[in-house]
Amino acid sequence: MVLVQSRNLARKIIFTNPVFLNFQGHYVNRQNDVGCHCHGTDFQRRTFISLPKLSRTREYRGRQLVGHTMEQMFEVVSDVDNYHKFLPWCKKSIVFTRSPSNLKADLIIGFPPINESYTSNVTLVKPHMVKAECMDGKLFHHMLTLWRFSPGLKRELQSCVIDFRITFEFKSAFHSHLSNLFFDQVARQMESAFIEEVGRRFGPASMQPRNLLLNQPIKS
Repeated sequence: MVLVQSRNLARKIIFTNPVFLNFQGHYVNRQNDVGCHCHGTDFQRRTFISLPKLSRTREYRGRQLVGHTMEQMFEVVSDVDNYHKFLPWCKKSIVFTRSPSNLKADLIIGFPPINESYTSNVTLVKPHMVKAECMDGKLFHHMLTLWRFSPGLKRELQSCVIDFRITFEFKSAFHSHLSNLFFDQVARQMESAFIEEVGRRFGPASMQPRNLLLNQPIKS
């Protein structure tokens, strides 16, 4: 029963939020975690309680060439105060300490049946990097979100390359099971939400985004 409810929840979340379809990153399974193969008959026969105790670490990597500058991308990704306004499932984002190179924020993520809060320590290296790590350990054993921005095409000044990585391990077996079902789609939607917000703030992109994990290296 729990498996059926989880799959129905995953379908509802994914297909009612089509934004993520613009991006196709790479979902990485840690240590041959067969618990992620959620469409096999063996998995379908299991009950939720009898799932094997395998690694719950999840990792996603994306690499995009986009038609926005490094500075524009950095400004949006580092604007943690306003995450709740444009980032899917972020219900609240409050920065309580800030310096030019670091900030700490409380965030609440929520979609039924999950509504959880955690504290994030964010390292800023303008305009090259934004790194966020979970501090409190209540929701995650560990969580890292890393954005790196580098120059794009020489012939197109309004462009840059985005390297995006997110890796985490939930403490809860239930949360971990949900992440098996739709984590890669959620991560893609996160990527896309930031790109769209840059477009809203700074105007249309100078070019269509290109997935560099699938294509050949860029030519300047």
